[in-house]
Amino acid sequence: MKKIAIVCQYELLPTRIGGMDYFFWAFQKECNRLGIVIDWYFPNQANFGEYAGFNIIAGKNPELKIIENCKKNEYEIIMTHFVELCTSFFKELKKCSNAQIIAVDHNPRPLNGYPFKKKMIKKIKGILYSKYIDLFIGVSEYTKKEILNDFGKHILNKTKVIYNGVVTTDITKREFRNYTNPSFLVVSHLRESKGIQDLIKAVTALSVETKKDLKIDVYGDGPYKDYLLDLCGKLNVKDNFNFKGSSGDIKRVLADYDYLLHPTHMECFSLTILESLTANVPVITTPVGGNEEVISNTGNGLIFPVQNSQVLSEIIEKLYKGQIQIKEDTRELIEKQFSIEKMVQNYIDLL
Repeated sequence: MKKIAIVCQYELLPTRIGGMDYFFWAFQKECNRLGIVIDWYFPNQANFGEYAGFNIIAGKNPELKIIENCKKNEYEIIMTHFVELCTSFFKELKKCSNAQIIAVDHNPRPLNGYPFKKKMIKKIKGILYSKYIDLFIGVSEYTKKEILNDFGKHILNKTKVIYNGVVTTDITKREFRNYTNPSFLVVSHLRESKGIQDLIKAVTALSVETKKDLKIDVYGDGPYKDYLLDLCGKLNVKDNFNFKGSSGDIKRVLADYDYLLHPTHMECFSLTILESLTANVPVITTPVGGNEEVISNTGNGLIFPVQNSQVLSEIIEKLYKGQIQIKEDTRELIEKQFSIEKMVQNYIDLL
């Protein structure tokens, strides 16, 4: 019987059940079916959803916890998620285990890249520690490229892509789309890098006629909320935005809208975009991270330059007046290429 460990620097919160939680549940279920035993190393214990059936070894620092435990466990494979790549942790892990080590990178990079000093540190870490990682996984082609940029081209032959996926069957599909006076939503953690301030500025530049009736519902919470509310007030667009807070029902709510606005400055491979497209709701977003690997401009969404509020304003104006229309059924692509089933199978194939 194969025994593996998965190390996740990912806090388990019943108030924030996201795409990765669904992946972990589906992956555990498939491993159970195949007779693969998993020890999960998380920062905390949990029993919501499917976690009640997991063997969770909790510790504030999951990396330290597995170092403590791996000598007494015969793991064949150790996989990491949300753990910094190419650090001394991987060297210590190889010292105490004969397991194959797979490191998955979910992290977006800053819009203008890392400062020079940090770039050099990453290159040095790549030289020192990449040899202790047997396989690097990027969750998009963008991420794979950034892994190689960070740690060196010498790891190219042990770096591959496995796309994130979503549970398509749980997401309600919108059966029609308004081509004039459409409805818009935002689903986002409220922080500066998500670019919602650019959207607020874009709304100020709309025609008086459009601005009079336009409403944008914003789902999510975060440290930037007060700033965004204040900005709406200063720019006299408070009536155009409805900050609705976090919702546990987003998979149903998406189908109540015509378009998702996603003006992000940095991304890795967005599950929000995948979920919106699954709901047959096209996405207006920026060409960062892996966004263009799933969004085709004028096909299942629209792409505008990062931080360009003027272009975003023009897009919203034209969509609202029906001068631009996205008619594609956006769900089909996700069901074929970005389902949770395909994601799980790709990881099972590694084992």
